[in-house]
Order: sequence, then C-alpha cells, then structure tokens
Amino acid sequence: MIDKQQGYLSSNNMRELIRDNAMLLPAISRFDIAFGFGDSSVAQVCRENGVDTDTFLCVCNLLSGYSYDVTSISLTSLMGYLKRAHTSFLDVQFPKIRHYLIDAINYSASNEVALLLMKFFDDYVVEVKKHMDYENDVIFAYVDRLIRGEADEEFNIARYSAGHVDTAEKLKELKDIFIYHYKQKENDRLSGALFDIIMCERDMLRHFDVESQLFIPAVERMESEMRRSATDVAGEGQADDDVTSAQLALLSEREKEILRGIAQGKVNKEIADELCISVHTVATHRRNISAKLEIHTAAGLTIFAIIHHLVDVNEVTPV
Repeated sequence: MIDKQQGYLSSNNMRELIRDNAMLLPAISRFDIAFGFGDSSVAQVCRENGVDTDTFLCVCNLLSGYSYDVTSISLTSLMGYLKRAHTSFLDVQFPKIRHYLIDAINYSASNEVALLLMKFFDDYVVEVKKHMDYENDVIFAYVDRLIRGEADEEFNIARYSAGHVDTAEKLKELKDIFIYHYKQKENDRLSGALFDIIMCERDMLRHFDVESQLFIPAVERMESEMRRSATDVAGEGQADDDVTSAQLALLSEREKEILRGIAQGKVNKEIADELCISVHTVATHRRNISAKLEIHTAAGLTIFAIIHHLVDVNEVTPV
C-alpha cells in the first residue's frame, strides 16, 4: 500500500504506483521503462531499465501530489525523460489530435471557420515545437556542459526560467472555442478529439510542473555548487561579497520584478496585471523565488529586497 505521508518508495511495487495513479503511465514510458514488469519493485524495474531510481520517484511523486526531494535528482536521467516527453507531444499526440480534428469537422475550402481553427492549431504546434527545440538544443546542451564541469559565464538557467511559461494555455483556448462557439451536430468524433485535447492539455501542464519544480531547481543547485567551489578557490575575503552577489544573481529579471511587487505589498493578481502575465505564472515565480533564496515569508522577501536595493524602504508596505 502507498503511504500518503511518505509517497512512493523504491520498495513499492510498480503495480501499486499505477493503481494509485494511472496517469503515471506516460511518465513510465518517458523514462523508457518497458511494461510487463509484473510485481517487481520500483528499484528492480529501474535497475533493469537503466533508470535512476531517485529521479523516477521524484517525478512520480510530484505528478501524484506527494512530497519529493529535488536534491536526489540525476539531471542526466531527468533530461532523458524531458526529451522523450517532447517527442511524445510533437510526434504522437499533436499529429493524432490534428488527424481527429480534420475527421471530426467539416474541413473544406468552403468552411472558413474550420480552416481558421485548424490554422490556430497548426500555429500552436509550430510555437510549441520552437519552444521544445530550444530546450533540446540550447538548454539541455548547457546542462550537459555543467555536468562535465564546464562553467558558462554568459548564461545561467535563470535566463531560461524568466521566459519559461506553460504552453498549454492556447490548447485550452482552442478547446473552449470548439465547446462554446463552434456549432455542429453529430459530435461523436469531435467529442473524442476534444477529449484528446483535454488530456494533452493536462499532460502539458504536468510537463511544465516537472520543468519548473524539478529541472530548473536542480540546475540552479548545480550552478550554485559550481559558484561555491569557485568562491572557495578565490579566498575567504572575497567569498562573502561573491556569495551576496550570487544570491541576487539567482533571480531572473522577471523574478526581481515580482519580488519588488511582493515588497510593495501587492497581491498576485496586482502583480500579474502590472506585468501582463497570468496569476498562475506569478505564483510559480513566487515559489521559485522562495526556493532559490530559501526565504518563505513575505516579510523575509521584503527585507531581502531592501538589503539588495531592489526597492527603496519608502516603497515598502508593512507586512
């Protein structure tokens, strides 16, 4: 049985994980784990398939809402998972949805609305592909260099994190247009296509969570360790200044903007409206800021912002 307090453990049977949450099946596939594992434990299955057990458990616990430990993650294993997720979206799910949509609606030159809807979907796929290609070609290559111990003075994961937004919003918008505005009877095929869109949307949101809550913090941890090593070499006198600068360098420009808003006493919606982003994105950034700085109260974040001259003390609303 799964202990809800502890979450999934290496001693649990894989069968127990799936019984607890059948939505873990895509995650298992993206770790390139073969099905047919019978009553084998998580540790046995991962060992047999060459998968890092701690990373597998971390992802599965996150996806199921249980506690997880980012410090145990193998970035090599997690990047393999993310790359296979990209392939699943681009080569399997999107083509399947497109095929079902064309089959479900009156897709012809005379139906301008249908043509526009398909163009909306095709443009969305191009946008997501560009996003995922950038991750594959630039971000993962950067992390591979970090793993080899090669520092990069001109790039850090905060730059990626600043522009990292969930890509499921437009898919939800397309779904809502069909449901609330596209008038068509005999909708059995369209209902099936919309169900696939809904499942894909949820899958992409979970994928975003893995990137935001596991991948980015794990990379930040590695960057921080490399900075500490460099600071130790530079000597104790310089170390204090370097650490202070490194703390501020952990934050992207977007995160600094959000930290200013927090220090000014603004709620998430006010910050979102001011920066023209979603409330969900603000909440994600707030979690990331707290994780990076290891400061989890508004008062503590406000003090940090004042000390590091992100806001003037006169701008601060008492918390």
